[in-house]
Amino acid sequence: MAASPALGSGRERVRARGRVRARAAAAGCALAVCAATAAPATAAADDAPRRKPTVVLIHGAFADGSSWNGVIARLERRGYPVIAPANPLRGLATDSAYIASVLDSVKGPIVLVGHSYGGAVISTAAAGNSRVKSLVYVSALMPDKGESGQSLAARYPSELATATRAVRYRAGGGVRGTDLYLKRDKLHRVFAADLSAGTARLLAATQRPASTAAFSEKAKVAAWRKIPSWFLVARQDKTINPRQERFEAKRAHSHTVEIDSSHVAMIAHPQAVTDLIVKAATATGSARPSPAANPSDSRARPESRPADTATAWVTAGAAALLLSGGALLVGRRRGRRPR
Repeated sequence: MAASPALGSGRERVRARGRVRARAAAAGCALAVCAATAAPATAAADDAPRRKPTVVLIHGAFADGSSWNGVIARLERRGYPVIAPANPLRGLATDSAYIASVLDSVKGPIVLVGHSYGGAVISTAAAGNSRVKSLVYVSALMPDKGESGQSLAARYPSELATATRAVRYRAGGGVRGTDLYLKRDKLHRVFAADLSAGTARLLAATQRPASTAAFSEKAKVAAWRKIPSWFLVARQDKTINPRQERFEAKRAHSHTVEIDSSHVAMIAHPQAVTDLIVKAATATGSARPSPAANPSDSRARPESRPADTATAWVTAGAAALLLSGGALLVGRRRGRRPR
């Protein structure tokens, strides 16, 4: 029996509704599938183990690697690999070349830390090494190209000038020179005033002298102009004038903290020094201060992750599919004519 016009029209409307619902459901399923596909990629990126940088600690004059013991213990408890190599203390060019060779032996990213004269060494040793991500200066020298520890001290005098004694030395091959030691009766006041008298006597007995060349040689490069830096100013420092430390930190656009400490902040206040190093080690994107030479350096901006980009593309495609289904549904409804 032939269907009546009214009955045929009703069936056509039902079939049309079914087709629209099927398209909308397909679009919704596509979105769900895309989201399920994108989510694991993002999770994988977020959950991927992030290797902690190796912290390399460089001591200054009149000290040795053991001056970092309190900092080393704290960093290792937080899972950081740490080394504190011996700084030769023979001259800026020689010392920085040696420390640069030590850095070459380290795998992965590096946070390079220098105390006192060690700051001048890391400023040269880090130059051109892309794996050095951060420089940390602890009551340190931070010379620019053409400057020396001596020239900076002339601008910002301290009590160090009256606390040293010169001792001639000779080495193999006819090498001769002059070493500087801290006078034993001056070391406590000038170098380590907030340590006990007994500890100061131990430091005086075990001090490593620095050649006069360590302070007189001019820097040929300043890595802090390209690598973000952190600086700890010791307010009670009598070895390096705190005004000099502030000047250096400001010039380098360093992220700076100040504490009430003598020159040996890493011994007297190891937790404060550790905290600053960890900040330098964990800073990423906009949290990193801009290097002095180029404030718009890409390291000062958050980096996009490939997983984020992929997620955005997939989600956008699914959204477009869903919207097209919605547009079809609206078009069908608008296209109906009353019968």
